[in-house]
Amino acid sequence: MRTKQWWTGSPEANAYYQTEWGRPEHDDQRLFEILALLMFQAGLSWRTVLRKRPALRQAFAQFEPARVSRMQATDIERLLRDPKLIRNRRKIEAVIHNAQVVQHVQTQFGSFDQFVWDIVDGQPIVAPTTDLTKIARQTPLSKKAAIVFKQNGFTFVGPTLLYSFMQAAGLVDHYLESPK
Repeated sequence: MRTKQWWTGSPEANAYYQTEWGRPEHDDQRLFEILALLMFQAGLSWRTVLRKRPALRQAFAQFEPARVSRMQATDIERLLRDPKLIRNRRKIEAVIHNAQVVQHVQTQFGSFDQFVWDIVDGQPIVAPTTDLTKIARQTPLSKKAAIVFKQNGFTFVGPTLLYSFMQAAGLVDHYLESPK
């Protein structure tokens, strides 16, 4: 029996998979957006997150870390009342906090991109598979990445979320190959 792939559930998910997911990303703002979207996705479906993505982009200043980092308690309360968003206080606060950390990382490492790609020594890890449903939810590398992210001040970044981040941002390439 074949398991339905996550990107076949909606036009938004299919478009995201076809045009964005898994492509090596090096733009700090886009990397921050991927991280934030994955934080919002925790416990929810990608379909839900991608349907709400336009509203999330608007609410979080297109995920520009400098602007998000300046959000205040009044902004959080406003976002919690907006039905177009994923209204989870912990996730909203973590996105704002992590925007502040991204700025610190940019100062310390030169860019968020440099910080992120150092995890894989600057080169994507190519890991072909014949069945995407059998890919691990976390790996020793994602566990190490979670430690590094947390040591630098990030929150809401466990090894499972970071492995998804590594896949979505193209650090790990699980391309589908034909079974032999």
